[in-house]
Amino acid sequence: MSSRTGGSGRTTPSDAEIVPSGRGTSPRWVSGPAIEACGLYKIYRETEVETVALRGAELVLEAGSWTTLMGPSGSGKSTLVHILAGLLEPSGGSVMMDGRDLTRLSVPDRARERRRRIGLVMQRDNLHPLLDVAGNISLPLRLDGRPPGEVRQRVDELLAQVGLAERRHHRAGQLSGGENQRAAIALAVAPRPRLLLTDEPTGELDEATAARILDLLAELRDEGTALLTVTHNPQVADRADRRLEMRDGEVHDAG
Repeated sequence: MSSRTGGSGRTTPSDAEIVPSGRGTSPRWVSGPAIEACGLYKIYRETEVETVALRGAELVLEAGSWTTLMGPSGSGKSTLVHILAGLLEPSGGSVMMDGRDLTRLSVPDRARERRRRIGLVMQRDNLHPLLDVAGNISLPLRLDGRPPGEVRQRVDELLAQVGLAERRHHRAGQLSGGENQRAAIALAVAPRPRLLLTDEPTGELDEATAARILDLLAELRDEGTALLTVTHNPQVADRADRRLEMRDGEVHDAG
């Protein structure tokens, strides 16, 4: 059986109020479940072959918590993350966020919710290739209507934190793998999302740079964001509040 983790109550709109963060007008999310996945199934069908990627997976991520997800290749980790992000539709089950089931929304509405509430860092293709680093980081803030002064301040702050101040005018194709990864993290955390999903966020970074990035993620957690980090790195897992493991499409506590 899969293990249900976190709180059991579903979030209502009133639970998801935005309160001042102490940094300009940026939001800080209050306590309570940020997202709740219930009984998720995902079945891939190709001709006569059927592959079950998720088998009733359940997961609750609380605001202001950091959870790591480990497990072997093919256990369902990427499928789960893509469903939580609204990029993939499950074959069954629900994903509740602030009183709404993301699986029942239209594709445009899911994209809107993702832009407003979810930060996502995958292992590749995170940056818009036609924008420079500063333009990528500022994009979600500008789309959200943030004041220009706040946008500039947030971009400058993040460029310094991830060590890319000297690369602000470079595009993705002009960056190394590690620089692309750091820029992608800055982009994802810029709007201080309700939920941050990351897949091996320090995989291409040296030890010192990885520590800076993990400090940035911890800061976001302390501001109220719920973090789910897919990793095989025990040092990353040690920074989190909770460890989970995926086995055969189910989520289990890992101690």
